[in-house]
Amino acid sequence: MDIVVTVKMVPDLVEELQVNAEGTDLDRSVVKLRLNEFDEHALEQALLLKDRHGARVTVVALDSGDVDEPLFTCLAKGADRAVKVTGDFQDGISTHGAAAVLAQVLGGIPHDLVLAGVQAPDDRDGQLGVLLGAALRLPHVSVVTAVEPAGDRAVTVRQEYAGGVVGELEVDLPAVLGVQAAPQAPRYAPVSKVRQMMKTAKLETIAAPAVEAGAGSTVTSLARPEATGRAEIIEGAPEEVADRLHAILADRGLLKR
Repeated sequence: MDIVVTVKMVPDLVEELQVNAEGTDLDRSVVKLRLNEFDEHALEQALLLKDRHGARVTVVALDSGDVDEPLFTCLAKGADRAVKVTGDFQDGISTHGAAAVLAQVLGGIPHDLVLAGVQAPDDRDGQLGVLLGAALRLPHVSVVTAVEPAGDRAVTVRQEYAGGVVGELEVDLPAVLGVQAAPQAPRYAPVSKVRQMMKTAKLETIAAPAVEAGAGSTVTSLARPEATGRAEIIEGAPEEVADRLHAILADRGLLKR
């Protein structure tokens, strides 16, 4: 089985984010990027299939900045091939645009199964897997939590629904899956192994094809939230705190008689 995993770099939400001067995007000159958490789960699911059933895993990423080390990390975890798609992605690209580019690139990469993270922190205009499935004209299942082979040309997929309900589907291959969580936490790659990969392995590069794709949505204004009030810290004995809470709730009309 040939498995392709698409990964992307996203803003690290742990860091302080700054808005650019135009007020239309993050200031990408200072933003710190990290590999999308859901894409890490997609890679783990691919590697589990490789470990248990045999597969060739290819990781593909758009060159959106600082992507080399994450791709070498994917190789250190067990991926067989890493492909960097070069192009003008430094200022970001819409999910529709990324899906259009990746669909063209995947035309030259063998794939029985394409795995993508179910979403990303900056995924404003749609989930990549959904759009990629449509662009490739392949069946798609999203919110996936487990994948197992079902014969030579199908997989059994567990899909999560609201309220703790889980469905089990059989999907013909080739197919695109949006992975929400792998059956186990993404594996860790030691720094020493990543550095070794950087010395011995090579990243393949493919120039991004020219595509036309709508953005789906456009940001007209972006700003940091403004503080409109402050929290009131209630101190004192339990009885005093209870009385103060009762008074606040009564004053705001939140008590029922």
